[in-house]
Parts: sequence; structure tokens; C-alpha cells
Amino acid sequence: MNKDLTVGEPGKVLWQFCMPLFGSIIFQQLYNIADSFVVGKFVGENALAAVGNSYEITLIFIAFAFGCNIGCSVIVSRFFGTKIYGEMKTAVYTSLIATGVLCAMLMIFGVLGCEKLLYMIHTPEEVFADSMLYLDIYIWGLPFLFFYNVSTGIFSALGDSRTPFYFLAASSLANVAMDVLFVKTFQMGVGGVAWATFICQGVSCLLAVAVVLKRLKGIPVEGRTAVFSWPLLGKIALVAIPSILQQSFISVGNIVLQGVINGFGPSVMAGYSAAIKLNNLVITSLTTIGNGISNFTSQNIGAEKMERVRQGFRAGWKMVWILCAPLVVLYFLAGRVLLYLFMEDITGTAIDTGILFLRIVSPFYFVAALKLAADGVLRGGALMGRFMAATFTDLVLRVILAVAFAEPFGAVGIWCAWPAGWVAGMILSLIFYRTAFRAGGPAEGTVTIGTNESEQ
Repeated sequence: MNKDLTVGEPGKVLWQFCMPLFGSIIFQQLYNIADSFVVGKFVGENALAAVGNSYEITLIFIAFAFGCNIGCSVIVSRFFGTKIYGEMKTAVYTSLIATGVLCAMLMIFGVLGCEKLLYMIHTPEEVFADSMLYLDIYIWGLPFLFFYNVSTGIFSALGDSRTPFYFLAASSLANVAMDVLFVKTFQMGVGGVAWATFICQGVSCLLAVAVVLKRLKGIPVEGRTAVFSWPLLGKIALVAIPSILQQSFISVGNIVLQGVINGFGPSVMAGYSAAIKLNNLVITSLTTIGNGISNFTSQNIGAEKMERVRQGFRAGWKMVWILCAPLVVLYFLAGRVLLYLFMEDITGTAIDTGILFLRIVSPFYFVAALKLAADGVLRGGALMGRFMAATFTDLVLRVILAVAFAEPFGAVGIWCAWPAGWVAGMILSLIFYRTAFRAGGPAEGTVTIGTNESEQ
């Protein structure tokens, strides 16, 4: 059901809109968590290390899919807020076509380049074959990943966060069952979890695209709707490309970090693989709520309700802090129990590595949450230069410190780089938000639908 985010009490509207998004990303993360859980329990430590090693490369492709989602979502929500439905439909069709072309190019890159990437990050010989197998299957499922992400972006732009939740809940639960079936019963190893993800994500993608097209058909417009527009593609790209670059640089940074971590051997790799899944569950959830704040911001800028944008940010950061609190306590105090989900051996280097990572990083989730809430407003206002500056500062500092601290302090030095990057990025994001959305004044430099104005 489509929902207008420009009316109603901002805090209540955001909670109602963002909670299904939060639930959706929890189920989305079940895909990766289930893969690691099943191979860690039923195959072994090397298989867990292989899945975690491959995951860092898959984040490159996820970065592009995420950018397509955000670019489409922000522009479509702006048209929805201004009730220009004909252009809104054209923006959707343009996004789908451009996404298909981009996906095809990335599949070619994946087929030709993933093996080289595995060598570049110094993948140990004992996990190389399984890492390559996982990636080979994953690449052929990229169309499902991309079109599903664009579909969820469209749903969010229309104020509907429930439909993606239903798709993901069913798909993720089915994926867990198929992981166990393929790995434990059919003895397919790492390939089994990859095929399970391929099948389940494919079904959810096809259903999501079908529902999107049906939903659009039910929105009346005057005259004929164009199926492609170069000017609209430019507006979408204005938001999508910085988001892609942001996520891509994060992925590249993670690959650099993975290369450093790989130098400590399979046991540290396995511990990191398990802990980073738990970490990503939190960060991705907070990022998704930030995306919801972006949709709220974009619709209200379209409706010229700037005070609601500021109210939305205040409600948004309170929301993410409330969600962070129990997770910080759980990870810090019960990290060992959570890591047992991925490992058979409850002692040794792997489990100790995971526990140490969670205890160093988890208290700083409040910092990351505040940054991501501010980023959501900046992105919703299409203030992409400021958004990228804050994000790149976080990433560059994290990578530099991790590489610099790895030799003198070991793995502990790498883990400490996360909080340092988050603190620096949070400070910049808040400064940019405060200067762009001053009380009583309009957002400076935001994209307007009727013109080509954008942040310079």
C-alpha cells in the first residue's frame, strides 16, 4: 500500500515506515548469516573462512545494487511527494532499464575478474577453491540481486515498507531451510549455500518486480508514459553514482582489510568472518533505517515541508539509538554465545578473535547510528558531495589505521580502526547536516524536480 510521508506526526510516521524496513534487513542478513552458520557447523572452519572471504568481494556487487536502489528511490519519492505521477513512472522504467545494462556489465567483470581479486587479497590455498566456487554461482544470480534492490527502492519511495518485508521474510526462511538441505543432506558443501541463495533470491526478485509493475499500473496518469528518459537518468545517476562510489569504496576498503586479516591465517579469518556477520547485521540495519529517513526527507522536500525534514532527523536519531541499545549490550556481554552459532570449536584463536572484535567495536554503534541518520537526510536532499566527504573520511581513516596498526598491535589494531573511522565520519556528517538544514531556512543545494539544480 502506498503511503504519503508528508502528513502525520513525523516521529510516528517514521517508526511506522522504518520498522518494516528494519525487519526486512534482518531477514536479508539471514541470507549471509545462514550461509556462515550452515558451513561453519556442518562443513568446517575452512569453509566458514571461504564464505567470509568471498563475502568481501560480493560487497562490490551489492554496492552497485544499493546505489541503484537509492538513486531510484530518492527521485521516485520526490515525484511521489509532488504528485507528478507520469514522470514518476518514467523514472521507474528508466531505472529498471539502466539497472539491467549495469548488471550485465558487472556480470562480465565478475566472470573475468573474481579469480584475480582472490589472488590480490592473498586468499590462503586451503580456502581458495571454495571461495571461487561460491563467487562463480553468486555472479550468475546478480540479476536477481539488482532487480530486487530496485524494486524495494520503488516500494520505499511509494511509502510502502511492508511488501518488501513480506517477500524477504518468506525468502530468508526458505533460504535457511535450503541451506541445511543442500549442505547437510545433499553434502554439497559451500556450493550448496550459494545455490540456496541463488534460488531463493531469484523467486523473491521475480515476485517483487511483478508486484511493482502491477502497483504502477494502478496509478492513473494523463497521456502516455515514456519508458525511458535521459534527463531523468541523469537525475537518478546524480544520486546513484555517489552512493555506488561510497559503497564501492567501502567494499574496496573491506577487501584491503580482508587482505591484511588473511595474513593472520585461517583461524583469525574464521573468527573475523563470524564476527563481521554480526557487525554487518547491525550496520546494515542502521543503514536501511537511514534509507527510510532519506525517503521521508525526499518526499517532504518535494512537498516543500522543510520543518518536517528537521523533525524527521530528530525522530530518526532517537529511533536508531533505541534500536542500538539492546544490540550493544547483547554483543558486548553475550558475544561468545552468538559466535557459537558459527563454530563447533568453542575455544581457540577463532572464537577469541570474534569476541575481541565485538567487544571493541559494539560500544561505538551509537556513533555509527547517529552518523547514518544524518547521512540519510543528506542523501534524501541529494547533498551527495557532503555525504561522500563524510563517508570517505570514515573509510580512508579506517583503512589507513588498520594497515598501520596491524604489524605493531596485531589483529587488535585492525579492530580499533572501526571506531576511529566512525567517530570522524559522524562529526563531519553532523556538521554538514547542521549547515545544510538550518532552523527556519530551506535545504541548501538540494535537487529540484523541475530543474537541473543540484549541489555544486
